Amino acid sequence: MTATTTTTATPAISRMSDPGQYIPELKDVSAALFRATGNQSVPRSTINLIHLRAGQIVHNTYLTMLNTAFLRKAGVSETRITAVASWQDAPYFTDAERAALALVEATFQPAPHGRERVTDEIYAEAAKHYDEKALATLTVAIGQIGFFSALALIGKPKPVESLADEQWD
Repeated sequence: MTATTTTTATPAISRMSDPGQYIPELKDVSAALFRATGNQSVPRSTINLIHLRAGQIVHNTYLTMLNTAFLRKAGVSETRITAVASWQDAPYFTDAERAALALVEATFQPAPHGRERVTDEIYAEAAKHYDEKALATLTVAIGQIGFFSALALIGKPKPVESLADEQWD
């Protein structure tokens, strides 16, 4: 006789209610950040790649699922999406994308004791691939995901694949 076990996924429950119902200005902040990073100086797919990497670094399912879905919708291959976690040795990224991934990783990963996170070398590499407007956009995009990381880590919204999906219980 063989025993079988059935596992059912428990629905994710947000830790908090939608913060937007208490802070209505949150919608304006979110919209302004999306407009700022959508200025076309950096491809949206690059921004989603760095947002996905940030979600992986902070270990947040909401951010990784959402940005994976954005990348899929944009037609980015599963190979590239999967390789974001190990981008340093993956052959699927352009030099510009690598520079952007290095920036987000340096920003979100702790630096060795006594060293700065974003070194002059990392910045110089990014500056080789992006003009001043694009560098400012990348910086805002990294700040944007930092802002949303706090909401995602503390509030723990339900993982979704679209911003139109209900995220908060």
